[in-house]
Amino acid sequence: MWLADILFESASRHCDKLAIIFENRRLTYGALRLEVERAAAGLQALDIGPSKRVAVMLENGLDFVVAYYATLATGASVVTVSALLTVSEASYVLKDSTADLLIGGGRVWDTAQAAADGAGLQAFQLADLAEGLTYICPTPPDGRDEAVIMYTSGTTGKPKGAILTHDNLTMNALVSVGQGMFNLSPEDVVLCCIPLFHASGQSCLLNTGLLAGATVVIMRQFAAQAVLDVMRLEKVTFFLGVPTMYVGLLSLVRPNKAELPHWRVAVSGGAPIPVAVLEEVERLFEVDIYEGYGLTETSPTACFNQPDFERRPGTIGKAIWGVQCEVARIELEDRIELLAADEVGELVVRGHNVFAGYLNQADATRACMVDGWFRTGDIATKDEDGYVRIVDRKKDMIIRGGFNVYSREIEEVLSTHPAIALAAVVGRPDDLFGEEIVAVVQLHRDMAGISSSDMVEWAKRHLAKYKYPREFVFVETIPLGPSGKILKRELAELVARLSTASP
Repeated sequence: MWLADILFESASRHCDKLAIIFENRRLTYGALRLEVERAAAGLQALDIGPSKRVAVMLENGLDFVVAYYATLATGASVVTVSALLTVSEASYVLKDSTADLLIGGGRVWDTAQAAADGAGLQAFQLADLAEGLTYICPTPPDGRDEAVIMYTSGTTGKPKGAILTHDNLTMNALVSVGQGMFNLSPEDVVLCCIPLFHASGQSCLLNTGLLAGATVVIMRQFAAQAVLDVMRLEKVTFFLGVPTMYVGLLSLVRPNKAELPHWRVAVSGGAPIPVAVLEEVERLFEVDIYEGYGLTETSPTACFNQPDFERRPGTIGKAIWGVQCEVARIELEDRIELLAADEVGELVVRGHNVFAGYLNQADATRACMVDGWFRTGDIATKDEDGYVRIVDRKKDMIIRGGFNVYSREIEEVLSTHPAIALAAVVGRPDDLFGEEIVAVVQLHRDMAGISSSDMVEWAKRHLAKYKYPREFVFVETIPLGPSGKILKRELAELVARLSTASP
């Protein structure tokens, strides 16, 4: 399989069908293919082809789509560079990946140029590439060859480059389009407001949407009102968002019963969606939400609540077609011992979606790839019917007085409080109990006058004695990453600072 064929095959079948909408530009599949081949020819003139790597540092937009598929069309691999990185961070990625050149532009052009200078390579904008050249289609790569290198967030050290193959990403798109999943077709309109440099935006939305022959509407970023407006204008049928996006949409929809968009399919991923949020979205938008799970290293989709099976809110569903998801004993690091149904352990994955390893990180690859299984770092259970429930991240588990406390369970309960818009639970060091439980909460706009002691008393009534947070920290906005995930590391640092400052 060749990832570039996602575009080429759809352009052959749906030449005059609208492929991409980005702000005031609308391109058919045929026109998109011409732009991609024009850019690919320009890259070939710079000696880019098989075995080469092209870094792409761009915000969401048409340029990203063209640069991405043009690089793949030469037979080279893409190194996606987050548009949010600083010069030194981006330069590290360029050096570590040994990229041969960088394509940048737009609002991040100055950063991209400086990062490329620091890494000793040339940077180009698409407009800089030579015009009027003939694209020469290379021999398609083997499906097991490197297609894309995506860098992890680096929450526990320097970012690591996850190597994803053509088979990894093409199969993930194929399974998402059909195989009991979402049955996307050329009649669908897919909204992409998740960063395209992120695995979900790139694989679940761009690649999947174009493979289906659908129209992909790209937005620079998520902004709740703008998203609602675009959904109505373009008649979006497929929306994939992280839980914080659904919370943002609800904040506008609750007080204003304006005409709502009519989705055919709604998907939540990136982090567990509180059941209370899921149920309210489903009630107001009159659509079922299918919650799923994945990571960069699994291309990204691994588990999903799928239309072919009974949907079970609060779970991430079953393993997708061609993939196995099991639960293994956490404490065994050098081998995999699978556990019986309903036992708590580490979620492990194997199948066509599992990456080829970390670039230049043999030790890290060996640590996470054990006996053919990828260790996800997530604590989970799997029931007798094959449904998986995420309990927590291993690194987010709090041990208070010898008891394992799972932050997700507490957050799920806190989300049912009528005043709380968003909640995140972290631990802080404690001399007596080892760790103490702290809840950081963002209140609804119209809620005020609630004290920390009020919240502690409420939590006491809804959680076991060893589970309820002893402290509540109120913030105006909980910090989110580029994909909308809660940045727990920042919250843990905030709690630590507040603890140090307290008498």
